[in-house]
Amino acid sequence: MLASLLRCARSCSVTSCGIVGLGLIGGSIAAGLKKNGSKLRVLAWDKNQQSIERGLSAGFIDEGLDASQVLEADMVVLALPVRSLAEVVPSLNIARGVITDVASVKRYVLDMFSSMLGSVPRNFVPGHPIAGSEQHGVAAANPDLFVGHRVILTPINETDEAAIESVAELWRSLGATITFMSPEHHDQVLAQTSHLPHLLAYALVDTLSLGGDSLDVFQYAAGGFKDFTRIAASDPVMWRDIFLTNPGPVLDVLDRYIEEVGSLRRMISDGNEEEMSALFTRAKAARDYFAEISAADG
Repeated sequence: MLASLLRCARSCSVTSCGIVGLGLIGGSIAAGLKKNGSKLRVLAWDKNQQSIERGLSAGFIDEGLDASQVLEADMVVLALPVRSLAEVVPSLNIARGVITDVASVKRYVLDMFSSMLGSVPRNFVPGHPIAGSEQHGVAAANPDLFVGHRVILTPINETDEAAIESVAELWRSLGATITFMSPEHHDQVLAQTSHLPHLLAYALVDTLSLGGDSLDVFQYAAGGFKDFTRIAASDPVMWRDIFLTNPGPVLDVLDRYIEEVGSLRRMISDGNEEEMSALFTRAKAARDYFAEISAADG
């Protein structure tokens, strides 16, 4: 993995990596580069100076700089909540280097670039690591966070091939595998596999916490409840932005889910055990099948 990144650094003249936003993802990228012995100089900016100080003391960034300086790095990784990208996009140096992001929504980001810069720069490679944690902030940074996980790249027709390869090699050096999708397909898939589950977890915890017996509910919660609601501990600002910037796909799958829950409510009300058993059996078979596929993929 390290050899591939070093080849990329030589062929693409990449000697520095600037990380804008030193949270869980940005911090884990920096920590992974340092753990793997990368020779890239890792620069970082974060609005929270304590995050920079923590990155410096942990040894996974070389320098904390102003955002304008970090944006001059050979490779710039935008690791901010999706709507916060608007604060830095106008300052990007699109004439040099390679730019990528880690946002969970891709069409919105591309439209933002086009609106603010006049067009999407050829050296911008949209990306999204399918890895994370309900923990957030640089304190949760993990150098192995991306090992064995997929990173989805969503370049458009105009994206420079050398820039795509540079970003792909960066992620491979961190142990990830690369998948390509169109921005639209990415947003549809993630609305179903990531965005909806987070929305449901937030809603369930909020619903139960507002009940008069919430103390007993949470005190006696078992493993299933904890597993299902774990992701409700995720960064609220980040997830608010995701839902508001991917409304079409999120609302589509949410409407389907509401319809399914309505059907389940009717089955319970009617005492329809046959129909309910059929639904649960179908869902279990689907879950078992996809678990086998996931295990086979390693």
